[in-house]
Amino acid sequence: MKSIGHILARYTAWVLGLMKLLGIWGVFMIAFADSALLGMPVDFVVATYVYQDRRRLLLYIAMASLGSALGSIPLYIVGYLGGEKVLRKRISEERFLKIHRSFEEHEFWALMFPGMLPPPMPYKIFVLGAAVFEMRFRDFLVAIFLGRFVRFLVLSVLVLWFGPPIVGLLGGLLKQHWLGVLGVIVGGVCLWLVLRRWRAGRDAK
Repeated sequence: MKSIGHILARYTAWVLGLMKLLGIWGVFMIAFADSALLGMPVDFVVATYVYQDRRRLLLYIAMASLGSALGSIPLYIVGYLGGEKVLRKRISEERFLKIHRSFEEHEFWALMFPGMLPPPMPYKIFVLGAAVFEMRFRDFLVAIFLGRFVRFLVLSVLVLWFGPPIVGLLGGLLKQHWLGVLGVIVGGVCLWLVLRRWRAGRDAK
C-alpha cells in the first residue's frame, strides 16, 4: 500500500509540475492528451486551475472542452477508416447494436450526454462509435465540446462550493453507481424530448 501511495504521490507531483510548465495552456494540452490516447486526470487538472484562478473559470472550461474535442479527432479517423472491427472486439454484440440504435435515433445526444459523465464512463467507445456510424464531423466536434463543457462546468461549481476534495469523493461515488447516474440522465433526456415534441405538436395546432 505504501508503494502505491508513493507512486500516486509522484504521479500527482508530475502532473502539477507539467501544469506549472505549460501555464495557462496546461488545461488544454492535458485534456487533448486524455482524449487522444493517454488516460490523464483531466478532472483534477480542471479543478486545480479553476480553484487557483476562479476569475478565468469559463476560459479554463472552454479550453479543456476544446482540448477534449480536438483530441478525439485521431480516434474519429481510426473509426472512420475501419473502426467497426475494433469496436466489436471491445464490446458485446448486444451493446454494439444498442449504441448503433442510439446514434440512428438521436445522433447528437448519443455522443453529447455520455460526454457529460466522468470516469468510469467508457467515453472513447462512444467517440469511436460516432465515427463508425458516420456521424458528421462538425456535429461530432460540437457534441463533444458541449458535453465536456457541461461536465467541467458542473465540476468547477462543485469545487468552488465544496473545495478540491469533492473531486475524489465524486469519483469514488460514480465508480460505484455510474450506471444509476447514467440511467437518471438518460431518463431526464427522454422526458425532455417527449415534452419538446408535445409542445411542438401543441403549437402546431
